[in-house]
Amino acid sequence: MARPPPTPDPVLLCYCSCPDAVCAQEIAEALVGEQLAACVNRVPGISSTYRWQGAVTTEREELLLIKTTARRFEALKSRLLELHPYELPELIAIPVERGHDAYLEWVRAGG
Repeated sequence: MARPPPTPDPVLLCYCSCPDAVCAQEIAEALVGEQLAACVNRVPGISSTYRWQGAVTTEREELLLIKTTARRFEALKSRLLELHPYELPELIAIPVERGHDAYLEWVRAGG
């Protein structure tokens, strides 16, 4: 009896906000350099409004869009938490349901 083909490692798009461009670049370079992410896009100049310790605040931040896989996510999360200066960094992972197959395979291969 033939085995079914292996299920591909799901691709994830992760969001992480950073306090400034220097922090964002350091995290991006570490995640890609350590093959925890295939690609990280940096989106400068976002404004984030949130409640922290009972007060509503608005800060300028830089957003990271991190492309990785489900298998790499826990290692990526651990490394990001080591590098990030915030007490409670944002890290949200969303499964990619559709995309350009060749690009998704590139992400799975680690870039």
